[in-house]
This record gives sequence, structure tokens and C-alpha cells, in this order.
Amino acid sequence: MTIQGVKSFAHGQWIAAGEGARDIEDAVTGKIIARAGNNSLDVEAMRHYARKVGGPNLRKLTFHDRARMLKALAMYLSEHKEALYQASYATGATLADHQFDIDGGIGTMFVFASKGRREMPDEHIYIDGEVEQLSRSGSFQGLHVCTSLQGVAVHINAFNFPLWGMLEKLAPTLLAGVPAIVKPATSTCYVTELAVQLMLDSGLLPEGALQLVSGGIGNLLDLLDCQDVVGFTGSASTALMLRSNPNILKNSIRFVAEQDSLNASILGPDAVHGTPEFDLMVKEVHREMTTKAGQKCTAIRRVLVPHGSADAVISALSARLASTVIGDPRLEGTRMGALVSNSQKRDVLAKAAIIATEAQLVCGDPDNFEVSGADADAGAFLPPMLFHCSDPDNAQRIHDTEAFGPVTTLMEYRDIEHAVELVNRGQGSLVASVITHDSAVARQITLGAAAYHGRLYFNNRDSMKESTGHGAPMPHMIHGGPGRAGGGEELGGIRGVKHYMQRTAIQGSPDILTAIGHNWVPGAREVPAPAHPFTRTFHELDTGETIHTEPRVVTLEDIELFANFTGDTFYAHMDEEAAKRNPFFPGRVAHGYLLLSFAAGLFVEPNEGPVLANTGLDNLRFMKPVQAGDAIKVRLTVKKKTPRNDEYGEVRWHVGLSNQEDELVAEYELLTMNAYMNTGRNAG
Repeated sequence: MTIQGVKSFAHGQWIAAGEGARDIEDAVTGKIIARAGNNSLDVEAMRHYARKVGGPNLRKLTFHDRARMLKALAMYLSEHKEALYQASYATGATLADHQFDIDGGIGTMFVFASKGRREMPDEHIYIDGEVEQLSRSGSFQGLHVCTSLQGVAVHINAFNFPLWGMLEKLAPTLLAGVPAIVKPATSTCYVTELAVQLMLDSGLLPEGALQLVSGGIGNLLDLLDCQDVVGFTGSASTALMLRSNPNILKNSIRFVAEQDSLNASILGPDAVHGTPEFDLMVKEVHREMTTKAGQKCTAIRRVLVPHGSADAVISALSARLASTVIGDPRLEGTRMGALVSNSQKRDVLAKAAIIATEAQLVCGDPDNFEVSGADADAGAFLPPMLFHCSDPDNAQRIHDTEAFGPVTTLMEYRDIEHAVELVNRGQGSLVASVITHDSAVARQITLGAAAYHGRLYFNNRDSMKESTGHGAPMPHMIHGGPGRAGGGEELGGIRGVKHYMQRTAIQGSPDILTAIGHNWVPGAREVPAPAHPFTRTFHELDTGETIHTEPRVVTLEDIELFANFTGDTFYAHMDEEAAKRNPFFPGRVAHGYLLLSFAAGLFVEPNEGPVLANTGLDNLRFMKPVQAGDAIKVRLTVKKKTPRNDEYGEVRWHVGLSNQEDELVAEYELLTMNAYMNTGRNAG
């Protein structure tokens, strides 16, 4: 049998495994299939290459350019995922496990690509939050911006998800404009190597954007500085060793960790046997114990059930676990494959023995179970093992020992306060699930347990058909947790991108802030429009381009007609004496939405043109009431432009309404879709 040499990709070239390489075994057969590592890898040259070549190449691109790159990469990987599936069988994973890892990783890239286009500008600077008024007149203001770090992201990943683990870090990193050095766990690095080879072969990545270390990283951490980031997934002991590196501490280098987690699932008091929630709990726990053979950072390690319900849950769960076919993951009927290696199997058994000092094994005998299509002794196979702890209050090891495999401990709680106390004894977890149809229970657990968890997952009969599952981190939501879970955050949409950017407070005049962010700030210099802006295409419009309309007098007849036409006869518009008794109004006033309608009538160009649609308005505020006899006028300014597709882009307009005294009575931001070319489309 040929033993594969897993390569590294460093400073633009593939480097073969060499001195110091480690053997890698097939999880199913126990035979050596690959070797990875090279003690002579020049990590200093890798860092230099990333910073001097990869970083500048990425920072030339806008956020939208990078988002399109991510989408193209995801599509390319999708076209080649069968090859990734085949490579992954040797890790002990089933086809369903591959889909969780490979399809999940690719899906994460698609989400970040979409969010990059929708939520970030087609620019190099990301504006974080609103303008802050720092002076009375507004001539001095503040703004927070995020810019790409000018270093490299070092990603140290775990063995259980060789593709998702890489892509969920890589997607926000590349979107932020930062190059990455990826170091997968050696035991499954051959899958990561194939994925990196595919991405490099695609020709979609700028030179220097991605490098791969198959094996050890040498003294790379000693070379980093404040522009670099370390992202780590793995054990708490390894995380402590890495984050304690003197250079990491001295230079305050960002260290984002996801580590050991004693995740729990709570069965609500209402979810008794026979309810949909009871069945849902059994299904969720079974899935978390058997997916990836329980080798998931989010897997359920502790199950908390109401007092008196342990026997029913154990019976239902044991029946489901006993029917799970364990064996060669390549066989169609297999539902749970092997652990990643025999070394990992031994570690799980050692941890299970510790748990057994405080709990009784009620399902899954590791010395007596069936394996389909493979040698149980040669491969890294274990059955799902369910323990029952009858005295969780006086136990300790069940709350601090994670057997990173198909091992879960069940215990009873007396009331919700007791459940919260037990679940928090994990001292910080990535996720806790609560299966309940009682909203009051959900709130009580949130108040008591949210501070100890990165994610709380609630599920019941109403959401179960569309829910994503206890153990599925979603790229839209943060993934991480406090305490023993590492204290870090990943994913979370654009929040994850910001981990690889520097947030900087910018102070200055409105003109300065506008020039920096390419986002018009009220008070900044206006650009006179050469023609009505609604007649100008997306690309013709300039940020700051402004028109001022003629005034329109608001009459009492206008107010009454609007009230009767819409049915909005609120007393402030119709009853003079009642309105005067209101501390906000001097008497009868115009409807706020009447003012918006009049504003549109003042600034809209009615003919066909490049404005395709009005898609909404944001940040509407009414500052001063308008009475009959007041004259309102509008200032319409191009605030921001964002391309959306090949045909049109979004224009964000700042709309200010003022009265005859030039006092601002209302303002908002109008959103329209504008064509790139004036094709004569209907502007309505």
C-alpha cells in the first residue's frame, strides 16, 4: 500500500513531508496511510510572504471583490466535493458526516459571500455604527471605522472537521482582506491538503492569500506582532500553552480560541413522555452522540431531565442508540463510523472511566458491541455510551471531564433553578439546548444560564421542522463561549469579519469623515446636482450630490383630507384643545406620514428613468411638529452607493425636511435601486 506524503504550501510552492513527519492511520483499518510534517519548513518566510505579497494583493480588492471571490471558491469546491468525500472516509466519517463537514464548510463560505455583498460596502473601509456628535454645531464629529489588519491570520484547527474547521475561519479572514496560514490537525490534514490544492488550482485566490502547514508550525508564534491574529480550535490544555506564549502576551496578539466544552441539553418540565418535545429530545441527543462519532465541539455531553423522568428518557434513548449501525463508513447502512484514530479511542475510554467513578453506564458496552464490515479491534470503533449520574450535586468529574467521543451523562434536576445551577457547573460552554414548549421556562433559563454559554438553542413542536439542530453552528450567529469554552467568538456574520480588522475612532469635520468613509455625513459639503438626481444612473451619481426643493405650505384642509382618506384621525390631528393638552404639540399638527408623502411629491422626478424601485427607508425621526400654515422643503442628498448585481445598485439618500425657519422637522434615509444604464425602465 502506498503511503501518501502530505505536503505543505509555503511561500508559493508545495513542500513535501520530510524530517520529523508523523504517521497517519486509517481510522477504519488502523493501517498507516499517510505521513505529514517537515521540521525544516521556513515559517519566517511564510509570514513574510503573507504580509508582503498576500496582504497587499487582498487589500487591493474591495469587500465586494472579496465576497465575489468567496462565492466563486465555494462554487468551485462544490463541483469537486465528491473527491473530498472520498478522502474523508479514512477519517472514520460517514457520508452524513461528510455533508456536515464539507457541505457545511462550503455553505459557510456562501453565507459570508452573501453577507459581504449585502452588508458591507464596495469599499476598503467599513463604517461601524453611526456618526457621533462631538460638538454643539456639528462641525466636529466622530466615526468608527474598521480597516484590514496588515499581518497574517494563523489558523490552528482541530481534527474533527478538516474542511469546515478551515473554511469557517478562512471565509471571514479573506473577506476582511487578511491572508491566512492554515495549520490543520495532523491526523486529518490530508483532507485539508486536498481542499487547499483545489482552491489554489482554481486560480481564484490572489497570490499569497493562503498557505498550508501540514505538521508543526515551529516557532511561528514567536514571530507574530500586533497586526497578526491566531485562531485556535482544540483542547483547553493546548490553548493554554499557545496563548501563554511570551510573544503572544507581550504584543497583545489577538488569540481567538474555541476549546473544550461540556455542552448540555435540558428537557423542560413540560416535556413529559408522550409529548413532541420528549421525542425531540431523544432525537437530538442521539444525533449529537453519533454524528462524527460524537467528535464535535458542540456535542451534548450532559443531559438534564426533570426529577422522575430519568427512566423514561434512558429507555427511549437506549433503544434508539442500540439500533444504530456502527461500522465501515463506506457501507450504505452504517450510521456511525469510527473515531479518528486508535489514540483518540484510548483517550475517550480513559475519560469514560473517569466519568464512571460518578455515574453508571446504562447503554453501550465498549467491550461488547457489533461492528459492520470492519475489524472492531483494528479500527477506532466505540459504541455510543450513555451514563446515568444519580447524584449530580455531589459529583464533580461529570461536570469537568469531556470524553471527546460518543459519551453522554444523564442526570435529574429538581426545578429550573437547580437545572441552571447544574448546567452552569460546566464553567462555560459553546451551547446549551433547551427542549420546552413553555416560554416562561425559556426566559428563566436565559436569565440564569446565558452568561455561561455562547449559544442557547431552544426547540419545540413549533420550530422542530425547520430548526438546524443543537450541534450546528450557523455562520449568521456567533460561535464560541466563555470560560473553559475559550472565551472567544467566531462566525456571527460580519461580527466574525471584524476579528481580522482594526476598529479605529476617527474624529474630524463632516467633510473629513465623508472623504474617509465615502459615506456622506450631514454637515459636509454638498455637491450641486447637474441635473435631477433621479435622471442620473447609478454610476453618474456622486456621493454628496444634493438638490433643494421649493417649499410647500401645509394647510388644515391637507391635514383633514389625509386623516379622512387614511382613517388616521388621531386626536392630535383633529382636536385642537386635546392636542394642546399634549406636552408634545402646540395644537393640531400634520401627520408625520403626510409630511413624508409631501416630501416625496417635492423631490420625485415622475418620468421614466434609472430609478427602478423605492425599497424602503431607515432611521426615520420626527424632530419638530408641523402646523397648518407651515411651509416644508426638502434637501435630498446621495449618502452612499452600493452595487447589488450586474444591472443595478442601491442608492441611500439622506432626506431632510425643514420648515420656513430652516428648522429640521424630520429626516430619514431613502433606499432606491438605480440602473447602471439609463434604459428607459419604469421608475415607479
